[in-house]
Order: sequence, then C-alpha cells, then structure tokens
Amino acid sequence: MRSLRTDAERAEAAALVHDRQRWLTLRGLPVPARADIPALFGNPQAEPAGLIEDGLLLACMILQREPALGWGEGPCLILGHLHTLPDRSDDTIRLITLWASDFAARLDLPHVRAEALARHPLDADPIARFLNRLTDMSWGIRGSGTGQTGERVARLELTAEHRPGLSALVGCNAREPRSAADERSVA
Repeated sequence: MRSLRTDAERAEAAALVHDRQRWLTLRGLPVPARADIPALFGNPQAEPAGLIEDGLLLACMILQREPALGWGEGPCLILGHLHTLPDRSDDTIRLITLWASDFAARLDLPHVRAEALARHPLDADPIARFLNRLTDMSWGIRGSGTGQTGERVARLELTAEHRPGLSALVGCNAREPRSAADERSVA
C-alpha cells in the first residue's frame, strides 16, 4: 500500500475507477451519481493511495483522518472512494481490511470507517451479499444513511488492531492522511 505521488500513478488510479464503474454498470449494480470521482484521484491533495502487487494497481482509495465523520463515535481513518480492480475484489478487500486495521492502530485511531453505496435496503441483494462478505472480514455495519457524497450508503466500521506480522504480506508507504480540518486550514 502506498501513496500515489506521481501523475502517472494517479492517472492509473483514475482509469481503474473508470473501469470499475463501467464494470458495475454492465452488471446493473449501483454506481455513484457523482461523475467526477475518477478526477479526484488526479488531485495530489486528495491523498490517494493504492494497493499495488507486482506493478499492478489492485485498488485505490482516498485516505482521510477525521475527528468525527458524522456517524460513529470518535476519530477514525476513512477509506473514501475505495475501488478495486474488476474481478479481483474479495482477496483485495481482505488485504485492505488487514492493512487498514493495522494502519489506523499505528496512527492511534480506534476505528476505520468506510461507506458503501446502498440504494436498496441493506438486507436486499446485491448489497446484502457484499455486506455479508464484509462482516465475515470483521467489518461492522452501522446502519445506513446519507454518506459524504450525499447518496444513501451503508456505514461500515472496523476496529483498529496492531498486526505486527502483516508487513511481510502488505508493505506500507502511505503518508499519514490529513484531517478535513487540516485541509481547510491549508486552503
């Protein structure tokens, strides 16, 4: 896992997001209404990070450190706009789950939070199957509501946990994300 620092790395992440959105659309699955999500990854101030294996970008996300997200209690690491390479989701999500839990613990944050687009009730497919896989990976479902982008989401939370042996599986060169308050003071 590393920060995406170069223009080429950020362009690759934007292409992955575009490919994932097209893959979801072709399968009749929900896609965020916000059309500029791939462009977010082109902005170095957005703190984009990626999971890379043997030179292949498997996933990308925007990391944020928040004192409060508006749901859940206390500070957290947010995995925003998480996208995986089509047809490689489950194993990639497992690795991200392990890494995010450890990374949050190293930042002295108690939780990792994320949001999954949920246009249907949480107990209806296709979101129910996805959420079941996430709960099997230790994510907790904290209900649904309006997410950071204004769309209906499932709210997900993972407890931070130090995982000392993880570095043999997933290396980390990701920068510590700034909080939204830090970003406002810079602007």
